[in-house]
Amino acid sequence: MTLIARRAAAVTSRSLFSSYAKRCALYPLSKSQAAHITRQYSNMLQGCVLKEAFVKNEATSIGVWQTLPGQNVSRTLARAGVDWVMVDCEHGNLDDAAMHEAVPAIASCGVSPLVRIPDMQGWMIKRALDAGAHGILIPLLRSAEEARKIVAAAKFPPQGQRGLGSPFAMERFNPVPTMTEYLQQANETLLTMVQIETREALDAVEEIAAVPGIDVLFIGPFDLGNNIGHPILDGVMQPELGRAIDRILDATNKAGKKCGFFATSGEQAKAYADKGFHMISAALDTTLLQAALGTSLSAARGQAAPKAGGRY
Repeated sequence: MTLIARRAAAVTSRSLFSSYAKRCALYPLSKSQAAHITRQYSNMLQGCVLKEAFVKNEATSIGVWQTLPGQNVSRTLARAGVDWVMVDCEHGNLDDAAMHEAVPAIASCGVSPLVRIPDMQGWMIKRALDAGAHGILIPLLRSAEEARKIVAAAKFPPQGQRGLGSPFAMERFNPVPTMTEYLQQANETLLTMVQIETREALDAVEEIAAVPGIDVLFIGPFDLGNNIGHPILDGVMQPELGRAIDRILDATNKAGKKCGFFATSGEQAKAYADKGFHMISAALDTTLLQAALGTSLSAARGQAAPKAGGRY
């Protein structure tokens, strides 16, 4: 289904529950399955496209990475036909103010704004969620204990310690909830994601996957390769890194969670979707711009197009 068709369907049926009911008529579920999914839908803020994709569990959710600042960049990426855009405040050129502009721009296009914060500090988690992010991604996790602290910072009591007060967060959902509805439904809806990209996290991946409140284990293959002694060089992934990735996916599935992967091309994204990953970044704005410029300039000069793949 095209992005335009998806939005049209959302307009004609704002309630995700109604689309779920239609699906059940075609694919009957057991009473326990139906009750479980009904509870998930009834407790969810509407318009969180990535969370909805996880609940439906029909296909891999594809998104893109934003590293360049600007609302127009955000909207251009969000209108490309993706489920989500990751606003990269770790390695991207995006500070707190730029993040606060990117999140509403992405949400206005009917796409989930996600934020990768620079560090796992609680105030950074609060700033991203208060801006209205549908989920946060924490880099360089090392232990299950750190994962539990992240969950505490991301959840309202009694599950966590997050404070309530942002006047902006509610506006990133459609229909816009009241502050009371946001308080009651945010813990179930907003996604807490951690990156498995250190030796320590790999060694403890089964324990991390089992932490209540952790929704997604996201693989950063470059730092993971560096940290286990098998870096990706010139785009070549070593077998040891491949086995580590397989272990993370297996641990995630056994825990009933979702697993994400950072791909550097559409072809690689398709390969990892076929392996069973639940969410995949298929492109990054800066490398897309570099590749597109290289191709156009080479054609203008009558030269062969440069090798695809950006700078990874």
